[in-house]
Amino acid sequence: MEHQKTARILIAGTGPAGLIGALGFADAGFPVTLVGPEASAPDGRTTALMNPALKVLERLGVLADIRPQAAPLKVMRIVDATSRLIRSPVVTFRASEIDEDQFGLNLPNSVLIPALAGRVGAHSGIAWLTSMVDAWHLGADKARAALADGSVIEASLAVAADGRLSPARQAAGISTAARTYPQAALVLNFSHGRDHGFTSTEFHTETGPFTQVPLPGNRSSLVWVVKPETAKELAALDDATLSLRVEQRMQSMLGRVTVEPGRQVYPLATATPLRFARDRVALVGEAAHVFPPIGAQGLNLGIRDIDDLIGIANENYEDPGAAKALAVYDFKRRPDILARSSAVNLLNMSLLSDMLPAQMARGAGLGVLGGFAPLRAFFMREGLRPGSGFAALGGGLGKQARQR
Repeated sequence: MEHQKTARILIAGTGPAGLIGALGFADAGFPVTLVGPEASAPDGRTTALMNPALKVLERLGVLADIRPQAAPLKVMRIVDATSRLIRSPVVTFRASEIDEDQFGLNLPNSVLIPALAGRVGAHSGIAWLTSMVDAWHLGADKARAALADGSVIEASLAVAADGRLSPARQAAGISTAARTYPQAALVLNFSHGRDHGFTSTEFHTETGPFTQVPLPGNRSSLVWVVKPETAKELAALDDATLSLRVEQRMQSMLGRVTVEPGRQVYPLATATPLRFARDRVALVGEAAHVFPPIGAQGLNLGIRDIDDLIGIANENYEDPGAAKALAVYDFKRRPDILARSSAVNLLNMSLLSDMLPAQMARGAGLGVLGGFAPLRAFFMREGLRPGSGFAALGGGLGKQARQR
C-alpha cells in the first residue's frame, strides 16, 4: 500500500492545472488543500491533449468520462498560407508514421473542467476551499496562505497553479522575462459540410496561425491569430459574415462553415520565469510558462510540470517543499520548458517577420520536415514525449550497428 504522507500540499488555482495537481498529489497519498473558486463563466475553448497527458488523466480516473465528447487527432498539417516570396510546402504529420493510432484528443474545456472538478469534489484526500488567497507568508519551514474568508492554511509545499499573473510567484520573489505580442486570438467552434477526417490544420499567415482542430461529428474548434484590432472586428461580425470569412481563410477545405454561438478574444503574450521554484513555492501551468497557441503545447507542458513535481515530492515526502527538492524540480523542468517556449516563440516571430532570412529559415525548416520522414518522425515523437525522439534515434542507430 502507498505510504501515507503527512506533509500538506497547498494548491492555489482551480483551472485545469490546479485540479489535475490536486488529484495527482491526493492519489499519491499527500493531504491536499485546494484554494480557489469553482468555474462560473462557461469556457468555449478546447484543449488538445497528447497521449502522455491522456495517460495521466486515465490514471486519475477522468478520461473515461470525457472521451465520448472528444475527437481524436490522427493527422496534423501545416499549410503556408502567407503571400510572401518564400513559401513552405505543406507538411503532414500522421500518427500512424510513428505507430500510434492518434496523437491525442481535442477536448472541450466545458467537458474537461467539470469532469476534473467533479472528481476533486468527491476525493476524500482533498479539502477544496472556494475562497481566494489574500496574502502569502513564505517561511523557512512552511508556506502560509491567508484567505479572504479569514482562515490561514499552512503547508510544506505551495503549488502555484494560479495563472500567468500568479500572486504566489510574485510572493516568492520570482521575476519573469515577459513581452506582449501585437496579436490576439479569436477562439470559436464551428460546424462544416465535409468530414474533417480527424485532421487538424494549422494555416500559417502573416499575422500568426489559423488553426482548425477536429471535434466530434462535422465540427471543429478554431484559434485564429490576428492583429488585436482585427480580432475585435471579426468578433463583432454577424454569424453569416464571420462564417464566410472563416471558410475563405481555410480555402473551403471543409465545405460550408457555420460558426456556433460564443466567441472569445485573448491577447497574446509570452512569459518565462527566471526560476520555477523558490521559498516553498513551485510553479506549474501558466504560472511557469506562457506562450502563443502554436503546436498544442500549453496544458500538455503543465501536466508534465505536475507529474515531475509529484515524482520529486514522493522522493522527499517528509518535506516536499524543502530547498533541495525545489532545486531538483527547477533543474528538471528547465530544459523542457525553455525548449518548448523558445521553439513556439521563434516560429511565431518568423511568421510576423517581413525579413527574407526569417522567411527562408522557416521555409527551409518546414521543407526539410516535409520531405525527410525520419526527421518528421523524430519531431512527432519529441512532440508527444520529450526525449522519446532521441531514444528512437538511438535505438535505430544501435540496430543499424548490430546489422553491420
